[in-house]
Amino acid sequence: MIRVALDVMGGDYAPLETIEGGLLAVSELKDLQLYFVGPLNILEDNLRHKSYPENRVKLIDAPEVITNDDQPVMAVRRKKNSSMIVAIKMVKDGKCDAMVSAGNTGALMAGSLLIAGRLQGIERPALTVVAPTFQGGNVVLLDLGANMDANAKQLLHYGLMGRIYAREVLGKPSPRVGLLNVGVEAIKGTEQIKKAYQLMKENLPGFVGNIEARYVLDGVADVVVSDGFAGNIFLKTVEGLVNGMFGALKNAFTGNVKSKLGAALLKPEIIALKNKLDYSEYGGAPLLGIDGIYIKGHGSSKARAVRSAIINQAYRYARHAVNSKIASELSELAAKM
Repeated sequence: MIRVALDVMGGDYAPLETIEGGLLAVSELKDLQLYFVGPLNILEDNLRHKSYPENRVKLIDAPEVITNDDQPVMAVRRKKNSSMIVAIKMVKDGKCDAMVSAGNTGALMAGSLLIAGRLQGIERPALTVVAPTFQGGNVVLLDLGANMDANAKQLLHYGLMGRIYAREVLGKPSPRVGLLNVGVEAIKGTEQIKKAYQLMKENLPGFVGNIEARYVLDGVADVVVSDGFAGNIFLKTVEGLVNGMFGALKNAFTGNVKSKLGAALLKPEIIALKNKLDYSEYGGAPLLGIDGIYIKGHGSSKARAVRSAIINQAYRYARHAVNSKIASELSELAAKM
């Protein structure tokens, strides 16, 4: 049985959509034990008329809530009875195998790091996202903002963790790993990027070299490594571009009768493209390098995305013992270097 703690109060659509997503996951996985963590009165009110397996759904009272306006470190220290912190501690104390939250990103990173700590040998954790590619596949991106800078050794560790994650959670037998850079040549980039290139080339199986940002979503690699500064800018740019593109298409197709007719003819293709680029299929971003399984859901997660974060991220991560494999391969890497 895989045990997952769900921060019911995290996210823009909490608690209704979060609870609904949790119930969807429980209905699909018979070996999932789900703990709804939040104010008990809210949990009971929202579950009163729901049908669910009571032996596999438990309610954990956590009366406080960390909001997006809270300063992360202060929230972790002052709101120890919040749904997020209680869920983090349940993993730390061995009561759960993983936790999922769509709440305050900074608080989740600070809380998991302060409470659980890092995996042995990992200097800095990485916020990781699985992004869809235009070919219908996916690519693992890290770091997306946990740390604004990273040295060559840390980037190598990101590559190792991302490769294991892609192999174990996404089922890619031989993941290809690329390094985000301003050009494909080995001499391009900052000093740390150039050093990271050499370290990855010498020590990381499946390394395919530098990758320019414009090719990341073309599927030329299964894992793309960057520091948190460049990675976060890349992610936000892509999100803005996708949202802007579909907004522009909507405006173009509703301008007059002729465009509306064209929209009706193209509607299936547009929906298919939108679904291909939909983040909710993967649901969440794991914090790789933390001693435990902590999944950050998108702040605007609705039920489908919450369900995906539990099933496609937390459950698979725990089932495949990803952290123990990271620790093992990191030890082998250290011995070799």
